[in-house]
Amino acid sequence: MKLATITSSGPDGQLVVVSRDGGRMLRAPAPTLQAALEDWAKVEPALRDLAGRLADGEGSLLDPARCRAPLPRAWQWLDGSTFSSHSELMQTAFNMPPIETSLPLMYQGLSDRFLGPLDDVPLPSEDEGIDFEGEFGVITDAVPMGVSADDAMAHIRLIVQINDWSLRVIAPVEMKTGFGWIHAKPACSAAPFAVTPDALGDAWQDGRVALPLIVDLNAERFGAANGDAMTFGFHELIAHAAHSRSLPAGTIIGSGTVSNDDYRHVGSSCIAERRGIEMVDEGAPKTPFMRFGDRVRMEARGRDGGVLFGVIDQQVVRAAG
Repeated sequence: MKLATITSSGPDGQLVVVSRDGGRMLRAPAPTLQAALEDWAKVEPALRDLAGRLADGEGSLLDPARCRAPLPRAWQWLDGSTFSSHSELMQTAFNMPPIETSLPLMYQGLSDRFLGPLDDVPLPSEDEGIDFEGEFGVITDAVPMGVSADDAMAHIRLIVQINDWSLRVIAPVEMKTGFGWIHAKPACSAAPFAVTPDALGDAWQDGRVALPLIVDLNAERFGAANGDAMTFGFHELIAHAAHSRSLPAGTIIGSGTVSNDDYRHVGSSCIAERRGIEMVDEGAPKTPFMRFGDRVRMEARGRDGGVLFGVIDQQVVRAAG
């Protein structure tokens, strides 16, 4: 099943159920995705009924320009860093000591807005190291404190595709404070469709999205790393996040930058990783960070080539004022 949020008069948009090809929609019985998540057991059967009607050919055309992030604002956004190839490369390139922990790495980021898939991305300066980070994420229902990783799997209601924007020049300065990121992590972007785990078929494996995330920068292929290489699955990230607190319905948890061991072959999901490879191989980075007017496109398709999350296609622009 595939869900989307389209523009409406309210800040959280209107929830719709979308056909498998992403071309048609029917209005959902819940007004917003947040409302559906808070009453999922009751609402899901009606949503699946609408998905069946779409499969039979019903529905009106879905205008991609009306699509917002599936959750335009969320109660909570927690982002992991679960691809060891990315972490190890960054440590080597920047001569940093390894982080000595057996726990997942995770931080809490800005969640009061997620940019839509075709929105321009306003940022204050080209000198702050503008970078994209392609990743996968999950949206949960209400998760109890202390949930086990096994039980956490049942709380994954939807899977999404995210671009976690970063300002690389600011990030190391803020990291040294020990208090986490504020300036270095502006609003994330999300692909238009949130899908239930069964929509991925056998590409949903042990709490991981076993699909390549295709990334193009200024219409040139940049990377196609596969999401199956997560050190911790999403169910394990949920259990980690819920150790000492419950998680509200509508919590979004990210995988961190998708990365594979053979990054020289498959490419990267962020510029920082490409620059790290250049530092290791050539002694200095060559790939520049993004400039105003640059465009990044991200898409992950199913193993049958079908539409899953839809496309993120965005241009970086100078923030007004």
